[in-house]
Amino acid sequence: MLTRHLYCRGTVTRSLFVRSKKKYGNQDMSHPSSDLAAFREIFSKAKHVAILTGAGVSAESGVPTFRGAGGFWRKWEAQQLATPEAFSRNPSRVWEFYHYRREVMLTKTPNPAHLAIAECQERLGKQGRVVTLVTQNIDELHRRAGSKDVLELHGSLFKTRCMSCGHESANHKSPICAALKGKGAPDPNTDDAKIPVNYLPRCEEADCRGLLRPAVVWFGENLDSDILRRVEEELNSCDLCLVVGTSSIVYPAAMFAPQVAARGVPVAEFNMEHTPATMQFQFHFHGPCATTLPAALAPHQFETK
Repeated sequence: MLTRHLYCRGTVTRSLFVRSKKKYGNQDMSHPSSDLAAFREIFSKAKHVAILTGAGVSAESGVPTFRGAGGFWRKWEAQQLATPEAFSRNPSRVWEFYHYRREVMLTKTPNPAHLAIAECQERLGKQGRVVTLVTQNIDELHRRAGSKDVLELHGSLFKTRCMSCGHESANHKSPICAALKGKGAPDPNTDDAKIPVNYLPRCEEADCRGLLRPAVVWFGENLDSDILRRVEEELNSCDLCLVVGTSSIVYPAAMFAPQVAARGVPVAEFNMEHTPATMQFQFHFHGPCATTLPAALAPHQFETK
């Protein structure tokens, strides 16, 4: 079954794995199709559509990706801050980074790609068809666009977890605590705020007051086993898969669509560039997701009513 070899180990972790572009660029394989009409015909008949989204979708809403050229906060790359070890060493710095990201997200809105997915979910759901949304994004823009039952592989910026009691809850406060107000500027010349740990976000459960952390999956941490199980079930039963705005280099999500394609299911990639997985897919639509996706997911003339 799909990805079963990972689940049986019981320790699926988020990791960053970049493959050589040269290896893929020299492969003697036919290129995926960009025939929108052909995709639309398959889409009109699909009963169970799985949509996998990544940072490229949110980037079109102006959300920093923190990956690739210029992907720094101050002088650190995201993967230097998004680890349990970084939080243990310097919780003030890590909270400044996440406070900055939370505040940025509160100024952003869903773009046409988010809205197209949400509309597609609702429309096809009324027809008795299933649209499952799996995202690597932690910004909740899919939820704000109206998508339901979003499977968030890496958690959410707007949830916190207590380091002491483990309580997890939604948290949309701005600022998340008084000591972080006005902090988190990304300029590399900005000094760390060095906020005492007792003034960082604290648990509000009775008699706890433990230190809160962002409820996101950091590099090297296990992904939620219940979410992974649901993702596996959905991908094993889908008859069409869309990969939208993802670089296909962050594991385990990077292997999901290729394994769907390996069992003969049509996979369509929507991205600004080719990825290490592009040549394994039936379709590739080049360009901004906010432009290409709405046209692909619009009601089809032969769509089941």
